[in-house]
Amino acid sequence: MNYQVLQKKDLDEFIRKLSGKMTVVAPVNKGYNNFAFEEVSSAERIALQYIPTILPPKKYFMPQKEKMLDFDISGKIPEDKAVIEYEDIAIFGIHTCDLAGIQCLNMAFSERPRDYNYLIRKDHIFSIGLECNDYCDESASCTLVNAHLPNGGYDLFLSDVGDRFVCHINTHRGAEIAGETGLFQKAAAADLTALDNLRERKRQIFKNEINIAPRFLPEIFEKAMESPVWEEVGSRCVSCGNCTNVCPTCYCFDMFDSINLDMKTGARFRVWDSCQLEPFARVAGGENFREERSERQRHRFFRKFKYPVEKYYRFFCTGCGRCTRTCMARISLKETLNALAKESL
Repeated sequence: MNYQVLQKKDLDEFIRKLSGKMTVVAPVNKGYNNFAFEEVSSAERIALQYIPTILPPKKYFMPQKEKMLDFDISGKIPEDKAVIEYEDIAIFGIHTCDLAGIQCLNMAFSERPRDYNYLIRKDHIFSIGLECNDYCDESASCTLVNAHLPNGGYDLFLSDVGDRFVCHINTHRGAEIAGETGLFQKAAAADLTALDNLRERKRQIFKNEINIAPRFLPEIFEKAMESPVWEEVGSRCVSCGNCTNVCPTCYCFDMFDSINLDMKTGARFRVWDSCQLEPFARVAGGENFREERSERQRHRFFRKFKYPVEKYYRFFCTGCGRCTRTCMARISLKETLNALAKESL
């Protein structure tokens, strides 16, 4: 385990040196307790204490709109050329819930056929985690899904222990970048003790946010297909799709072609899509496999707590709480899980 220390007074210089190598984005306060990842060139605008940003860092791994190829059908044989747009980016200050979300996306997009647009872009992103020392707000359920502590998925991970950050260097690239800045020193025994004390304090603060143990969730969802909970939730849902747009693990997309005025050349794009929108499950002939809002809400929860457990052996919910915060109908993930548990156990 390679731990080093970055003094807080050197954070600004670290960001400045990093921005000299690549684009740096970090959480920035947007007012009214809203935060967003934006480009920075110094530490001045960075919010070290923040609740989950409006959109998770997935927007850099999987842009909301992305060109996939250019095509030309003017010749005898149609031509196309794949397009992969990326740049070298450092994302500073990723919380453990969002690191868990990125790990979920990595698993989904690494399956065959692999998504090379995503994977190539990922290789150009330098990830710097930042530990949450306290709960962000009542919408979070990160302890339920064990995303409140670091579980990998980063190059560097910073933990605030007072006047300094204890930094876990997790990758060779992380070691290179840290070494090139000349700002990191080897951690002393006192630094590791401070980190242990921080984690022990977190174990006292971060408790399971719902009234069931995580091991019972698969059993609950085995019985939940016909639950009346979905009718109640569906009656309130307005099908805006906000919950999926802000989710760090939702990755569904749609494709469309944009044809130029010459009617012979154009480009193909993919954009985020949502299983909460009525046309999402409609197929040729007009059949819609999830026509009712209750069915779509059920599908969303099953995509977090049942299907990925069977396929990847992990929940695809990171407990960030964004879906609850952004829901115009005030549908709470924690309340829904508690309702399912109450009727199941």
